[in-house]
Amino acid sequence: MIYSQEVQHMCVVKKGAKHQSAPIPEEGKWVRAKEITDISGLTHGIGWCAPQQGGCKLTLNIKEGIIQEALVETIGCSGMTHSAAMASEILPGKTLLEALNTDLVCDAINTAMRELFLQIVYGRSQSAFSEGGLVIGASLEDLGKGLRSQVGTMFGTLAKGARYLEMAEGYCTRIALDADSQIIGYEFVNLGKFMDMVKKGIDANEALEKAKGSYGRFKEAVKYIDPRNE
Repeated sequence: MIYSQEVQHMCVVKKGAKHQSAPIPEEGKWVRAKEITDISGLTHGIGWCAPQQGGCKLTLNIKEGIIQEALVETIGCSGMTHSAAMASEILPGKTLLEALNTDLVCDAINTAMRELFLQIVYGRSQSAFSEGGLVIGASLEDLGKGLRSQVGTMFGTLAKGARYLEMAEGYCTRIALDADSQIIGYEFVNLGKFMDMVKKGIDANEALEKAKGSYGRFKEAVKYIDPRNE
């Protein structure tokens, strides 16, 4: 270590009080983090690319500084799905610091990693007050039984109004309108349930009907429209 001439000629002033770092909550305990291995928890980060044409939600489960689990969800850009596939292989096994300084193929995923890092090193994690943290695989619970991302896709114009294309429940097949042509509900197909039934050998048309559901006052509608074709 090299000191400048100015520092070399300074007299020594002893350090008084010991200024420790503030403890942060981690998996049900308070930790004074000094090393990357002191960091544990499950948390999320949201990222975006430079042209802002796509976004990423990244979920990591970290134990003693090592990423044990990664869930990468993307929207808005077709290329991001392939980037997410690579990131899901890259992230597990890396330390939190390694992951922060690794090219995760897509700007949106890299940005999500940065935002997640900031949260977790400050103790803002989903498992901050969960004793022992969350089990590996906990991030999948956010997806539900169908293991599909929670996606909402809506379109609207001043001339023709709103169209519900996809809700958390699934792919929207029909919109219910009242006598004033206002939306009062919708019908959907849970694609996760549908595919599970098809894989079990159930006829596709039967599976489609069984996977359907509705929300709101769907059955009271005066008119039903197909949100993609009407």
